[in-house]
Amino acid sequence: MPQELPGFYYDKEKNRYFPLKGPIPGSSRSSSSSNNAKKPSTNNTQESNFCRRTGVRISKLLQGRELNGNVITSSKGKCDFMEEVLKIQASQPVVWKYRSTEKIADSAMDQIHIDIHTAEGQTEANVLITGGVNGSLSLFEVGKVGEHNHGVECIPDRMWPVVEEKRAECGKDPGCIWRPPGASLHMSSNISCIKMCGKHSPIQRALITTLGSETSGGSAYILNLVEPVDFDSSSALGEMMRKTADFNCTIWTADCSYNSNRAVIGTNVGAALVNLETGMTSWVCRSKSDVLSQQLDPSGNIVLCGLRNGAILTVDVREKQERVSDRFIRHRIPYSSLGRQGPSSSKQWFEVKGNIYPSRTILMPSSVCSLVSLQSYDQYFLASSMDGLIKLYDQRMTKRGAVQSYEGHVNSHTRLQLGVDQSERFVMAGGEDCSLRLWSIKSGKLLFEEKISDSVLSTVCWKRSERLVKTLNEGKSYEECLSRQNHSWGTWFGSQEGLFYISWS
Repeated sequence: MPQELPGFYYDKEKNRYFPLKGPIPGSSRSSSSSNNAKKPSTNNTQESNFCRRTGVRISKLLQGRELNGNVITSSKGKCDFMEEVLKIQASQPVVWKYRSTEKIADSAMDQIHIDIHTAEGQTEANVLITGGVNGSLSLFEVGKVGEHNHGVECIPDRMWPVVEEKRAECGKDPGCIWRPPGASLHMSSNISCIKMCGKHSPIQRALITTLGSETSGGSAYILNLVEPVDFDSSSALGEMMRKTADFNCTIWTADCSYNSNRAVIGTNVGAALVNLETGMTSWVCRSKSDVLSQQLDPSGNIVLCGLRNGAILTVDVREKQERVSDRFIRHRIPYSSLGRQGPSSSKQWFEVKGNIYPSRTILMPSSVCSLVSLQSYDQYFLASSMDGLIKLYDQRMTKRGAVQSYEGHVNSHTRLQLGVDQSERFVMAGGEDCSLRLWSIKSGKLLFEEKISDSVLSTVCWKRSERLVKTLNEGKSYEECLSRQNHSWGTWFGSQEGLFYISWS
């Protein structure tokens, strides 16, 4: 099916696009239509602004493709037709906010496909796992399957674009989400992280960590979703939870390896490796600066650790780890070698212990709050710091600095997550100004920027395709799966105000 383009229609016989004309002369128009014709619609204004920003209008794209094929020429140079079309599509999202979802997803969030029991029998469901700063843990069923469980129904309201009439361009209603009676739990402290164990693994489990409190440290739990879930039970969520490790320190973050057997935990004293089967814990890195963000590379052998002091460490987790931190290799990393002054005139270096690659260390100007590795380009990763910087780095060329920068992000002290779509073309983030922003990863262009909430959008989870997961399980490469897949875009964002869903028509 040809790609739909705003303002154009596709002629099958002539195999090309034509611009939509105005109303047929002499045809009647309602008064509301006449009034709307006098002032440009919000959508048209957005499209016009975006076209000015990119320097390429849709008509120019079509004209260029007719003349030159998929490689077209613009004021910015040569570009790919489909890439530019996707940028235009990405610049026109529809934002929905769900009712009755306050303070349930402002700390952590992830998505999974599971099997559940219904009155009609076993069926597959798309489930959103959310965690709040207040310690609440919830499971939401996305779609009509939740109607069978008589839970709390959360209805979406469109927040952007704001239009007076419902129009096809505004996108379809994403539908309600449901919280079954047995799908809520209150944990001992704040939920600090929710991660799927092996995002492309047939084993359905989630790692959930708690921050810890003044009297006790954080803990790591496994949410077992292998067996079909029966939400008719009032304690369904609690029965699926199993504590796998306790810590006597604060847990800030975590990440899981792709083989689902181990996870790395980021704390206020360093990073630890946890065997999810046995609960055995071993330290891989010790630091006086908190590990606020982590990311395992696709091989599961290297973990990136983002520290409060702005350093991004590369830690090798293949070596046999020590349970006693005194046996670690000690590294003193000079601030001057990283192109930055120390926090004080007397402090010219910082110390870390572990299997660190000092030459790969990167130092950002502020605390590193989010790290995301790219699957298609395994040496590249995105990093965000608390001064509003977002950078793309190549681990092979860390001394040369960032490969790409993304302007416009607003942050000063908040742990804001980055979200990358499955095709790895776009990155999204919420800002402290309550705005939502979307950039092109390749070009660094800001494609969308709008205030859509009255609170900070701190968590993000791109909708994952079930088809991608199953194809990866069949042994195909990540790039091959994406090239064969026609998945729809969708992103979840969480704030104190509630759950938001961003869709693209």
